[in-house]
Amino acid sequence: MLTDIGYSINAIGYLLLLLLLFTSRQSGVAKQLLVVAVLSTVLWSISFISFVQSPITGQSLFIADTLKQAAWLLFLSSCIRAQFNSVLGVLKRPETLIILSVPTAVFIVPFIVKLDATWFSLLQTLLALEVLIILELVYRQSGEQQWEFKPLVLFLGATQLYEFVLYANTIMIGNFDGRFISVRGYVYFILVPFLVLAIRRIKHWGINIFVSRDVVLHSSLLLVTGGYLLIMSLAGYAVNYFGGRWTTTIEIIMFISSAVVLASVFLSNQIRSKIKIFITKHFFANQYDYRVEWVKLTKTLSDPIKDIHDVHHRALHAFMSSIDYDQGILLKMNGEHFDTMAKSNVNELSKAQIKLLHVLVSYCEKTQWVLDLNQFKFRPYDYPGLSISKDEVYTFRFQIVIPIIHDHKIQSVVLLNSVETETISLDWEVKDYLSAVTEQVNTYLSHHEAAKILAENAQFAAFNRMSAFVLHDLKNVLAQIDLILANAEQHKHNPEFIDDTFETLEHTKSRMDNMLRQLTDKNIEQNKHRTPILMSELVSKVINERCQSLLPIPSLTLNAETELLIEHEKVMNVFYHLISNAQQATKDDGFVSVSIDCDKNRNSLLVKVSDSGEGMSESFIQHRLFTPFDTTKGNAGMGIGVYDARSYLDSIDGKLDVESEVGKGTTFTLMFPIS
Repeated sequence: MLTDIGYSINAIGYLLLLLLLFTSRQSGVAKQLLVVAVLSTVLWSISFISFVQSPITGQSLFIADTLKQAAWLLFLSSCIRAQFNSVLGVLKRPETLIILSVPTAVFIVPFIVKLDATWFSLLQTLLALEVLIILELVYRQSGEQQWEFKPLVLFLGATQLYEFVLYANTIMIGNFDGRFISVRGYVYFILVPFLVLAIRRIKHWGINIFVSRDVVLHSSLLLVTGGYLLIMSLAGYAVNYFGGRWTTTIEIIMFISSAVVLASVFLSNQIRSKIKIFITKHFFANQYDYRVEWVKLTKTLSDPIKDIHDVHHRALHAFMSSIDYDQGILLKMNGEHFDTMAKSNVNELSKAQIKLLHVLVSYCEKTQWVLDLNQFKFRPYDYPGLSISKDEVYTFRFQIVIPIIHDHKIQSVVLLNSVETETISLDWEVKDYLSAVTEQVNTYLSHHEAAKILAENAQFAAFNRMSAFVLHDLKNVLAQIDLILANAEQHKHNPEFIDDTFETLEHTKSRMDNMLRQLTDKNIEQNKHRTPILMSELVSKVINERCQSLLPIPSLTLNAETELLIEHEKVMNVFYHLISNAQQATKDDGFVSVSIDCDKNRNSLLVKVSDSGEGMSESFIQHRLFTPFDTTKGNAGMGIGVYDARSYLDSIDGKLDVESEVGKGTTFTLMFPIS
């Protein structure tokens, strides 16, 4: 009695739904086939009422269920393409023929081969599984229409899952369970509102379907789950066939475990993601030709740039071209603020957008993820912990948020969007690809930032070096002035002293003019102040004018020489530094000597500065002697005299050698090339 009431109510409910379809403004092949499916459900319900057919046999049950399933499969076939001109057009399509081949075979096989209830049930589980697979396909590729199709999915998903469980249970126990058959009318009736809601929501039934990775994924999930349940059903059949007996407890355990497996596959994002990645990696070609993409990216980043601003524009262009997007902005983190470094086809961010960006950047810093805000709109559960509203996302204008992370901290962020071109969905492969692009761009930006800092440091270093040399020369000038003042009181009435004083002051002025010229004229030519002169004249001048205030007084030995084209003042400074250092390192009763000779074999003029002073160790010569600003004189020295001498000789293709031994003195050999 209860069974008749359930199927009667269900028949009436679907009959009212049929009338609703006739009054609906929707048109098209999908609506016509939905009418056929609903009508088949009405007739299916009537066939189970006892006064229409009594009693219900296994064969009648099998035929009714097969025809109903075929009608719904035909309807789903019409949903997986945008437009059909007629029902015949749907039936002629190869995809439809493949879909309907299963119910056709299920309907024909029992008339060819005699089967018992267990095999009938096995064929019906296959039909239910096929409906679930097609339904999964329709839903996953409905894209932005998922909200409209969700009631239809709930309706067919629940009814087909019930059918699957009913027949799987029949396989396990070996007979139809009357309780499942009796309740089925009520189950279908309870789910009618979902179908009504779907009819009211869906304005366009057609969906363009292609064989994508998602299709393979979700179909595989259903097949794996169906295979698992099928194995369990066959196991139950085997036990029953060989004389075993299923107890109620075992039956309940098997049913619950099957439901848990099915739910875990469909509800667990982790399981679905792992299966999807496995399928994509092993059964599909890569979405990107990484060799081509890498060459394109490298070429983009390696093009010549004019200034540091071009660097950021180049980096943004690299991101945009990698996925063919036409809008983007590159922002640099500056404390709590964002500095716009480059932008393309977008305006500056509003205060509301900057406020939301702070939330997104904070989330990226915790997760180090690339964010797809389009994905967040429909699947916010993929981004746990991201507390923003969908309204904020819609007003943000950007789809993709890419953090550029250096030393575990976000340095910059790239926002991308597409208006003219097709937007992409960030699956695992696109995210991996963008992560690789980000690493390369990050290296590119870091390299240029480091180069910028290095250039600035080099400028400061050059300035400091010049300042040190100027200070060193000023110290020498001051020493000459001090020498004049120290002797002025005693010799101020001596005409020769007055003449020497004026000559020294003139020389001092010349040196200071030269220093000012070096400071103010960066493009001064090195050869401008080179004039031919004998080296003995310069050395004699240095000894007589600058080195008479210290003991021992240097001596000069001339063996052979020739005129050289050199900078007089610069060479005199070199000799003054070396001779002065030799005097300071030698006791008053020691010696400091300078000898000049020609080396015809090496086409060089050799000048040796020798002393009998303290000498230097080999380690000191290797590691400290030629290091600028490293001195053994404390605050009295600058540590650049010997360094300056070698630098000058290197600049004119000369050479400076040193021989020394602790306690036995030092000899510097200067080789000047003879041009």
